[in-house]
Amino acid sequence: MRVPMDAMLSETDDQDRPVAYDRVAGVVVTGNEAGAHHVTSEICGGLMDIGYTIPGQAWTYWNKGPGPGPSCSETDEGHEWSAKTGRAMASNLIAVAEALSEHPVPSVPS
Repeated sequence: MRVPMDAMLSETDDQDRPVAYDRVAGVVVTGNEAGAHHVTSEICGGLMDIGYTIPGQAWTYWNKGPGPGPSCSETDEGHEWSAKTGRAMASNLIAVAEALSEHPVPSVPS
């Protein structure tokens, strides 16, 4: 189900916390390095605005370097780097999700 981010800004749970509290998020950019860092930062900013926790290094993209070039499916270059950062991302997301499960974010102070 796709829910617009701005719709989630006012949604709260039964403890009056934003609905994204105690949830983690990461970003996969399906482009190369030319704009991936910018796209990642913009998406993470939006996710944090609505309450998601973003672990360190919770992102990956196809690392072929800046500028135009072949797409990921047209070459074998950059795949190992992308896979390595994807594994790090998954590990960090799981670690933070487990921590939040044991120690949830408290309710918003009145």
